Amino acid sequence: MSFGGHLFLALLEGTVTSFVLALTALGLSLVFGVMRIVNVAHGEFFMLGAVIAWYFSTMFGGYFVALLAAPLIVGGIAYLADRLVLRRIDYSPESTIVATIGLLYIIQQLVLTVYGPYARSVTTPFYFRVDFPWFGYSGYKLVVAGISAMLLLATWLVVTKTTAGLYMRVTQQNQEMAQAFGVPVHRVYPLVFALGAGLTALAGALVVPVQQAHYLMGLDALLMSFIVVVLGGLGSLKGTMVAAFLVGISDGVVSVFFSPTLAKIIATVLVALVLSFRTGGLFGVEET
Repeated sequence: MSFGGHLFLALLEGTVTSFVLALTALGLSLVFGVMRIVNVAHGEFFMLGAVIAWYFSTMFGGYFVALLAAPLIVGGIAYLADRLVLRRIDYSPESTIVATIGLLYIIQQLVLTVYGPYARSVTTPFYFRVDFPWFGYSGYKLVVAGISAMLLLATWLVVTKTTAGLYMRVTQQNQEMAQAFGVPVHRVYPLVFALGAGLTALAGALVVPVQQAHYLMGLDALLMSFIVVVLGGLGSLKGTMVAAFLVGISDGVVSVFFSPTLAKIIATVLVALVLSFRTGGLFGVEET
């Protein structure tokens, strides 16, 4: 294949990766933006989505049912975690980090005990090939990118055009003022935490037919989500989208021409370079 073909493949893979990465990181950005906490268990919600998709596909033969079940189940787990743990420690930033680290290990070890240490694949629910001049490409990957794009747009509409989104934005700006004007902050927090977990779980369920589900897959999702959110600016949805495409496209190009490991190194270096000039990330608030 010619250089042009390799470059087109790299950009195509990078674009698909960007959409999935944006969907995965969006939950982390929402939680930090509204609740001002860092959810270290974010990657485990991604892993749970993939494992639940495997379970439903294997046990019931219903992958499309899994796309509904994964975000609902994981979102429910996150909602309970918020009510039973995070709310009791009053969402203290330091205590929340410790609590979510504990949640990470609890989820990881429970999945290891029940699911096992093996990586398991899910059969692609449908298959078709899109032919380009240089190669044929998986149509399912393009569908995943399209679904991710629609979910990103839907989330943006919810945040910017609905009453629930207004409550999120007001709470993000000033929690005390929001409470003074009657915004039910104690209800907004668990719903945002559940929404962030549900979006991440759905991303895991979408990619499991092209990746294998295993109990450690959340670590890479957590790392890449942190890179995207920090690069774009903590709490900035616009920054998350832009950073996801910067990281995703560079990951696709470097992975095709060199190696995936080098792509992760370059993404980390890119974050360090941006933060050395803008401490708040590309679209975050500058520290004074």
